[in-house]
Amino acid sequence: MWRKALTLLPRRPFSSTPEIPTLYSFLQPSVFALKRDLPPSQKSHSDLPTPPPITLAPDHITTLETTLHKSLITHNTDEAWKSFKTLTGSSAFPSKSLTNSLITHLSSLGDIHNLKRAFATVVYVVEKNPGFLDFETVGTLLDAMKCANTAAPAFALIKSVFKNRFFLPFSVWGNVLIEISRKNGNFVAFLRVFEENCRIALDEKLESMKPDLAACNAALEGCCRELESVSDAEKVVETMAVLGVRPDEWSFGFLAYLYALKGLEEKITELEGLMGGFGFSNKRVFQSNLINGYVKSGKLESVSATILRILREGDGECLNLGEETYCEVVKGYLMNASVKELATLIIEAQKLESSTVMVDRSVGYGIVNACVHIGLSDKAHSILDEMNAQGGSLGLGVYVPILKAYCKEHRTAEATQLVMDISNSGLQLDTGTYDALIESSMSSQDFQSAFSLYRDMREARISDLKGSYLTIMTGLMENHRPELMAAFLDEVVEDPRIEVGTHDWNSIIHAFCKAGRLEDARRTLRRMIFLQHKPNEQTYLSLISGYVSVEKYFCVLMLWHEVKRNVSVDGEKGIKFDHNMVDAFLYALVKGGFFDAVMQVVEKSQEMKVFVDKWRYKQAFMETHKKLKVSKLRKRNFRKMEALVAFKNWAGLNA
Repeated sequence: MWRKALTLLPRRPFSSTPEIPTLYSFLQPSVFALKRDLPPSQKSHSDLPTPPPITLAPDHITTLETTLHKSLITHNTDEAWKSFKTLTGSSAFPSKSLTNSLITHLSSLGDIHNLKRAFATVVYVVEKNPGFLDFETVGTLLDAMKCANTAAPAFALIKSVFKNRFFLPFSVWGNVLIEISRKNGNFVAFLRVFEENCRIALDEKLESMKPDLAACNAALEGCCRELESVSDAEKVVETMAVLGVRPDEWSFGFLAYLYALKGLEEKITELEGLMGGFGFSNKRVFQSNLINGYVKSGKLESVSATILRILREGDGECLNLGEETYCEVVKGYLMNASVKELATLIIEAQKLESSTVMVDRSVGYGIVNACVHIGLSDKAHSILDEMNAQGGSLGLGVYVPILKAYCKEHRTAEATQLVMDISNSGLQLDTGTYDALIESSMSSQDFQSAFSLYRDMREARISDLKGSYLTIMTGLMENHRPELMAAFLDEVVEDPRIEVGTHDWNSIIHAFCKAGRLEDARRTLRRMIFLQHKPNEQTYLSLISGYVSVEKYFCVLMLWHEVKRNVSVDGEKGIKFDHNMVDAFLYALVKGGFFDAVMQVVEKSQEMKVFVDKWRYKQAFMETHKKLKVSKLRKRNFRKMEALVAFKNWAGLNA
């Protein structure tokens, strides 16, 4: 093949075959008066009138050209077309620039009717005066045909170009026709045009008409995968050799697929040798195509043998096959109900794989992940069961895809059980997998599974526990489960890998207060202090808010006695006595009628230079104690009376 260039490729004259019937359906209703009852030699794509051409005076020609020019500027398409028809009907041509402008304009309009006009104009000009056509103009028309998905006229246009020896560079039309043929499943039409183009390029020694590597590979791919023809594929290879187009990994890959499909083992060996000769060390594409070819042919024993051979030759390094290839392998085996063979393949591959191979690069991962990817999770389980039945060791690569599927499907209880099995087998998951499973459990409100996973994570001596810890705490808070937050925190608080801070305890206390469970909040505060985590202003704000909501103002008074002993003087140590704290205490203590404590808060706020808006506490007093008389208090408790008078004087209520 590539070792020798052909000295002579078969030649055949340029095609003069009438266009295929689909082209006529494209042109109907005809804008060019094509008539099927005419002999083929008289059929034309032009719309020249059938009567003898009328000779126009030079002034008339000039006028028509001017009209054509103005019509294009004003986008008067029908008038422009009428002027062009009149000119060509008299065997006259508008200027080169006008001709190309007309074709470009017609191509840009995006409707089939004007695309027909543009097509016929180009064919007519190619036949009558090809020097008037710019390559760029033909490219514009072909792009429009690609957008309109009109395959037949696109191929007919290129055939007309060949027939009239208008040597259009391959770069103008090649990629467009490749896309059109792929879109329409019309590879044979492209292959014939490709072959004819290559013959012209060689005959005329035209460098510009030589196809590039991408086009040659497109032709080769079609021969190998669509036609499945060894002779056609090797003809393309020979053409590449003569044209001097150097193959790449994909060129070898397409041939590997075809030779595997046809069972041509000697040619496969020859290909591998040639790859080395060309200096290609990365055989991923070659190997994937080879395996796909064996799968397509149903030779599953060759699939297994090839995978294991590649591992042996690579000293157990990763196979580096893509997900698509693994999916094809799985489909091929499962079509033949070969779960047992898949399990055997994974076991044998694990024996050969290096210990340094990443989990998601192993053969086991690739196969099981493919099962999950194509929606056959049950088959993935069957593979696990079969591997266990055969006494094979199950590597992480076999488990991880199933765990990921469980996460996606929120089957968290099953995932947790599988994690326990993995741990019991002596394997260890990575932090990312644990985090994903815990997050899935929390989003499904399966809190017990999340706790079990986190427990397993800690026992596995994983150092980074912070992410999952925050996931659990946040999830419990969002779901208003402070009792679980407290239990979880109690369990992990002494683990040195987890930094439990005051804010964690505050979250629990806040959640309890919000739920009205104030005894639990108070118990959490005591536990917090016992474990030497100092409460801060946020701790007390949550508690005050909770007590006020149930009108337990005496409890707020008790809190004030705790806080006033620990107020920060220098702003560093102790509780920050800011506006929020002053406001919360004043409002609650006024509502509770503890005016002695109220004045203590006022004095402390003045000492700390905290601004106080008295209006709010006037209003609280009037709502709760409007009928409270100083004279009655004087008889019962002189100290309370003094505190009330002091408050009323401070708040301006005596006026």
